[in-house]
Amino acid sequence: MPVTPLTAQAVADLVGGRLSGPGDVALTRVRSLAAAEAVDLSLCVGPRWLPALAATAAGAVLVPPSHAEAPGPACRIVVADPMAAIAIVAEALQASSVGAAQVDPTARLGRGVILGEGCHVGAYAVIGDDARVGDRCVIGPGVVVEAEVRIGDDVRLDPRVVIHAGTILGDRVHCKSGATIGGPGFGFLSTAAGHQRIPQVGGCILGADVEIGANSCVDRGSLDDTVIGRGTKIDNLVHVAHNVRIGEHCLMMAGVGISGSTRIGDRVVLAGQVGVVGHIEIGDGARIGAQAGVISSVPAGATVSGFPARPHRAFMRAQAALYRLSPHVDALERLVGGDDDA
Repeated sequence: MPVTPLTAQAVADLVGGRLSGPGDVALTRVRSLAAAEAVDLSLCVGPRWLPALAATAAGAVLVPPSHAEAPGPACRIVVADPMAAIAIVAEALQASSVGAAQVDPTARLGRGVILGEGCHVGAYAVIGDDARVGDRCVIGPGVVVEAEVRIGDDVRLDPRVVIHAGTILGDRVHCKSGATIGGPGFGFLSTAAGHQRIPQVGGCILGADVEIGANSCVDRGSLDDTVIGRGTKIDNLVHVAHNVRIGEHCLMMAGVGISGSTRIGDRVVLAGQVGVVGHIEIGDGARIGAQAGVISSVPAGATVSGFPARPHRAFMRAQAALYRLSPHVDALERLVGGDDDA
């Protein structure tokens, strides 16, 4: 879908920067210095970027004050933090590509649906009875929003997202393709006759500015609600089980799995492929290293890694000791004939 260009002057106004050079340069994309063309906005962050800045074909470049006079394109926007500024511009350009508000003729809206102003509903999307959708939302192709779901303003649901009944999405939530929000959790009662499903009757609440990655799943609560706090960002292929409560401004990378009824504080970081057992607490500001297995509660501010997860420094010392021990084990095996096949 076409993007509405931003002029260099408009970019400077948007990011609060100082424009140097022509203000009428039209920009439609953000790209790296090496790949940029005349319609692109790029950025230079530090000294190691200066050779690429001098050679780039970008139409305009975001630069820090220290590089305001460095060789490169004539059109540049001077800002304190080029990385933060280009993120703002990229978001603005992406929003402009959505197109005019419309409901595709193949979309199906149930009885009593309330659709806010300026919404875009894509092909074959389905919105169930009595659902409420806020202003300026983008409901992508093939999205399913079940009955009585509540969606705030400026929400973006990419193609084939499923939002189950009992879910509330705050303002500016973004769910990427294939995400499933508010589906039944994995709850069974094991008996001699087999595994009997326990009905999952809780809800699922996502706060404002939450992002859910592609093919990630956030289950509804079994009795209470599953809750994800404001500003938390969840990567692709993450599973959040029933009754989990996640605080504000957390980061959870690809492949994370969080078992039921776990409580996670604010500004917690879970690196890739972390596994967390159920019914424990992870305190505010904790950091969990990649592939860690968290089997007990983690205090606020702690950094842990390994399996079972332990303080990061202790885990690294244990690993180092193991590697130092390995040559001695080989020597002992040779001494007692441990490598003798006879």
